[in-house]
Amino acid sequence: MSSLEAKFPQKPPLKTQKLVLGTQIGLRILTIALTLAATLVVLTSRQSTVAFGIPVDARYSYSPTFKFFAYANAIVCALSILSLLLVFFLCHQGSNSAKFYYFFLHDLSMTLLVLAGSAAATAEGYIGRYGNTHSGWMPICEYVGKFCHKMTASVILSYLSFACLVMLTILSASTSRLIQV
Repeated sequence: MSSLEAKFPQKPPLKTQKLVLGTQIGLRILTIALTLAATLVVLTSRQSTVAFGIPVDARYSYSPTFKFFAYANAIVCALSILSLLLVFFLCHQGSNSAKFYYFFLHDLSMTLLVLAGSAAATAEGYIGRYGNTHSGWMPICEYVGKFCHKMTASVILSYLSFACLVMLTILSASTSRLIQV
């Protein structure tokens, strides 16, 4: 029985708790900043030009994929703010491994949402940049380059937030594994 207690300590050292808490807070703040920036870049990306005598207007709202991308980032940003507040609230009550299991589930769902939005926007952006000859879709980025560059920057920011969320998920999972049943 004593070897089991040695493998799974009841409470991690205070220094470890502070390190985990600081990392949680830092990654959540970074996630908020990245998803907020990605959302704002998408919402402000628009360009009008004339190609072959035809006016071309590019906006995120013309594509359901880009709308989903913008909404996914906005939702993850809002939920990250909520989880940051919960981390501050729960840190005053003391560390409990069971609490981190709920953070794990929360972080995992946010990770999947931001990944789905980023992947969808990447696919749409690829078609916009290179077209699809089999379907007869022409590339449009040579006409609305500013719009494409802003969308590319937004997708990169979103993938960076995905990386932060993966690290948060791993951190929450490793902290919650200390749950005693």
